[in-house]
Amino acid sequence: MLLAGCAAADWRRPTPCEGWDVADVVLHLHQTDELALASLRGDLESSIEAFMGADEQAVDRAAATSVEAARGADGVTDGAVVREQWRTATAALRARFATTDPSARLQWVVGRLSARTLAATRLAECWIHTTDVAAALGIELAPTARLRPIARLAWRTVPYAFAHGGETLHGPVAFELVAPDGTDWWFGTDDDPLTVVRGPAHDLCRVAGRRLDSAAAQLAATGPDADAVLRLVRTYA
Repeated sequence: MLLAGCAAADWRRPTPCEGWDVADVVLHLHQTDELALASLRGDLESSIEAFMGADEQAVDRAAATSVEAARGADGVTDGAVVREQWRTATAALRARFATTDPSARLQWVVGRLSARTLAATRLAECWIHTTDVAAALGIELAPTARLRPIARLAWRTVPYAFAHGGETLHGPVAFELVAPDGTDWWFGTDDDPLTVVRGPAHDLCRVAGRRLDSAAAQLAATGPDADAVLRLVRTYA
């Protein structure tokens, strides 16, 4: 486990999340896992109100504000403490998901979604922040087949990504991806897609998590929404 051997100095290492060190990233995961638990319990409303703030600020800004507010009086997060808080919350979250109907509709930060989709968003966020921590610690993580639900989430939420970006989607989009083991992953419907994205699944997931610029990725897209899909695809709110 990446965090098991962290010394005091390791918690202070800067990560690809601007302004956040390793401890801050784990704190953020703890906070958002607590929000997901509240959603599964059906009592998210008060938590979201506190998280988002009275001015209904953007989600990214709300997350940054929440981390800043939870830091110690000296402006430093105690990594060892927050690691245990996060481990407790994520264990409770996994247990709750295991007893929840995957099709159950739940309230989330950006509206209502299924429990299955909420689980995928938590997986996607945990994965991308795991890569942030690994980068800070100088550890290279090899991609695995566990990226499949993250790649599928990116495909399923293309309409949301376009709506969030204020752009119009012209028709069905499909992903034709190469998995880490070299097999093919296809995400599409029975309709003939107008736009198709092809390339490594790992690159697609990193682009969707805003950890790789699409121009630097080994991805190619064809169709009327080719450029927009690569620019707008996302696996977070």
